[in-house]
Amino acid sequence: MASVPKRDEIEERYRWDLSSLYDDDENWEEGYETAERLIEDISGYEGRSTEDAATVLETMEVYENLMRTVSDVASYARMKKDEDTTDDGYQAMAARARSLSSEAGSASSFIEPEIQGLSRDEIDAMIEEEPDLGVYEQYFDDVLRKKEHTRSSEVEEVLARLGEVMGAPGEVYNMLANADMEFPAVQDPEDDERRITLNSFTKLQKHPNRGFRRRVYEAFYDEWEKVRNSVGTAYKNSVKADVKLAETRGYGTAREAALDEPNIPVEVYDTLVDTVRDSLDSLHRHAELKRESIDANELRMWDLYVPVVQEESPEIGYEEACEHVIDAVEPLGDDYRSRLAEGLDSRWVDVYETENKQSGAYSGGTYDSQPLILMNYQDDVSSMYTLAHELGHSMHSEYASEEQPYVYSGYEIFVAEVASTVNETLLTHHLLETSDDERLRRHILNEYLERFRSTLFRQTMFAEFEHTTHAMSEAGEPLTPDTLDDLYRELKGEYYEPAVLDDRIGGEWMRIPHFYSAFYVYQYATGISAAVSLVDGILTEGEPAAERYINFLKKGSSKYPLELLRDAGVEMTDRGAVKDAISTYDGYLDEFESLI
Repeated sequence: MASVPKRDEIEERYRWDLSSLYDDDENWEEGYETAERLIEDISGYEGRSTEDAATVLETMEVYENLMRTVSDVASYARMKKDEDTTDDGYQAMAARARSLSSEAGSASSFIEPEIQGLSRDEIDAMIEEEPDLGVYEQYFDDVLRKKEHTRSSEVEEVLARLGEVMGAPGEVYNMLANADMEFPAVQDPEDDERRITLNSFTKLQKHPNRGFRRRVYEAFYDEWEKVRNSVGTAYKNSVKADVKLAETRGYGTAREAALDEPNIPVEVYDTLVDTVRDSLDSLHRHAELKRESIDANELRMWDLYVPVVQEESPEIGYEEACEHVIDAVEPLGDDYRSRLAEGLDSRWVDVYETENKQSGAYSGGTYDSQPLILMNYQDDVSSMYTLAHELGHSMHSEYASEEQPYVYSGYEIFVAEVASTVNETLLTHHLLETSDDERLRRHILNEYLERFRSTLFRQTMFAEFEHTTHAMSEAGEPLTPDTLDDLYRELKGEYYEPAVLDDRIGGEWMRIPHFYSAFYVYQYATGISAAVSLVDGILTEGEPAAERYINFLKKGSSKYPLELLRDAGVEMTDRGAVKDAISTYDGYLDEFESLI
């Protein structure tokens, strides 16, 4: 049975360099103590933060120093824990960091209510008196915009203190899935034992042997079935927390509250769902291609990930993947390309799966650190695309942190998923244009179509599930494992109509960690839609479109997401971008059919 290596068996160059955060744990402790002092400092401004322009500026500067330090502390602790989710020491550090974040939020919770006590005219007068306040113009606008849903300083402090508790269901789920659950090994067609992990499940579901895929599928979901009551309780309470917080802030629904944070109208969400619903025939066509490719009378749930090309995927080592991604982003200009290449040489990436490492992939880091990427690279085409995806996030952070003050250096998920998917789309164009290897071309088309399927259609299905579960909770309907199974199975049947459902698939909701960040996943679908439109402009218009895109990355959160995308050349308030993305999906399906 193939074993997962220990962390110290991986060469240093394939492990991320966290020294731009802290050199070691002792240095981290110093950062923690600094944050504690800054919490005391910010508390001294409560009740007087807006008494004059100079004090407003002082308050904002202390607040920024606090949050920058807390961000560094939290990021380091999280990443050390993610290296080994069973390490008690780093679990404790991560817990301390979460408590610190909660304390910082509580101590500074008076700021927005006190700013909201000012009128627009008073803020303008203060900016005129103290020009350095001008940098906070967008921030002030956003704070005043949310005045209706901001509570008194006392209530905001209580809500901030409860932040850690309200996030507990997601933390419980994460520890259960990544540390406590152990999936079985399954015998493959060569009589080798193949261990199932959260990271390897999808890859094993692509295996050409249908019987093996079924055994993996059944063993995986049977393990989830053993913890369905625990997961169901965690998710139910996560939804309840979303609903109660929205009610406390005076929103009609949890969805309205979540979308108002980045100033996204709920109509954008509904337009996405309606447009995708009207285009499910395209997804059904893809599913039918899968059925034909495996020469089966019916498509089953363990067939959904199988490549339409029935040949082994070419092996793509990590270095080769880096070269492909570097070449693919050339249309974005020399500066973008060289920065990305330098980042790969500077140990931005923690590359390979190791024992008890956090599953999946993400791009992290802070305003004061270099970008940092967690991967579980599997030497395949899919991992190459994940690398391109996370590098898109990291380059977004790199540009925004360099060009913007701290207050605007972050960015909303709504635009973040555009940056990641632009890189995926460019990678597809590059490989299809430059490769004469028909086998690789077939697998590239298959991979991109799969990402389209899982990003546009599957995430929209998830968005429907989240909307319904929250609406049920708001209506006082119980969220039991059985009702969640039934709801999920119904949606799966509608989205994947040509496939035959089984009892186990109803429990797929249990393995989706994003559900603990409510109303997050729809942004993957809007993101790929915007990205396809932007790449089309970059490849047809050239440098002007690329420059607009780079400026979009540089702007961070200095404007609202819809405005940023509008400046870059995409309108997301109507069906256009989503419809165009689905047309692109159909076009790739046509090309794929011609190749096979």
